[in-house]
Amino acid sequence: MGTTEPISENAQEKEDLNLTKIRPKVLFFDVNETLLDLTQVRAQVAQALEGRDDLLALWFTTMLQYSLVMTTSGQYDHFANIGAAALQMVAANNNIDITQAKARETVVNALRGLPAHPEVKAALAQLKSDGYKLVSFTNSSNEAVKKQFESAGLTDYFDERLSVEDIGKFKPSKATYDWAAHKMGVKPSEAMLVAAHGWDVAGASWAGWRAAFVSRPGQQLFPLAAKTEINEPDLQKIAAILVKY
Repeated sequence: MGTTEPISENAQEKEDLNLTKIRPKVLFFDVNETLLDLTQVRAQVAQALEGRDDLLALWFTTMLQYSLVMTTSGQYDHFANIGAAALQMVAANNNIDITQAKARETVVNALRGLPAHPEVKAALAQLKSDGYKLVSFTNSSNEAVKKQFESAGLTDYFDERLSVEDIGKFKPSKATYDWAAHKMGVKPSEAMLVAAHGWDVAGASWAGWRAAFVSRPGQQLFPLAAKTEINEPDLQKIAAILVKY
């Protein structure tokens, strides 16, 4: 009788790689930046900040920071309202006066009518025709994403839209990913998040999900998180990989 040979490191790596080729049951998509082009948002927010486009990154990170502050404190408000509050804070620190009403008008108007990135519709159509279940999963409110999808012509590509508004906790709270997986009737390991934010794919991975990173300009993975299963510069390249699973 022959002896059982131990699995070599290379063979084990190949086995692990093959396991990742199993199709996720649901593909969850972040919306802003991942699917929708935020160029318009940056332009309008910069205008409100008296042309200070150097403050845009600070505004966005402040918005994310305070969404997490609210989540960890057991509070919730619409993401756009948090964005408006962050705009007021950044403006005040740079001697720019913006009222709450003006800040909210700026952010809400900026988020309306955003176009999809050029490759998005073809990629979603390819994934949908190949049998994938597509679900949007956003920090924006239900009403906001509904209007965004109608404006961008994305509604028909998705089987369902999920908003953190329904749980009252923003991504990347682990509870939010757990809720989304449960909502769609899948285990965490059967879910894959497709997103263009390092914090989002990190949160999904730590919640036991699989992840695909859309490495759009200016976006980076968090070095302390596990590497994502897929890392490509646009959604079409990600779709080309997923249809081979």
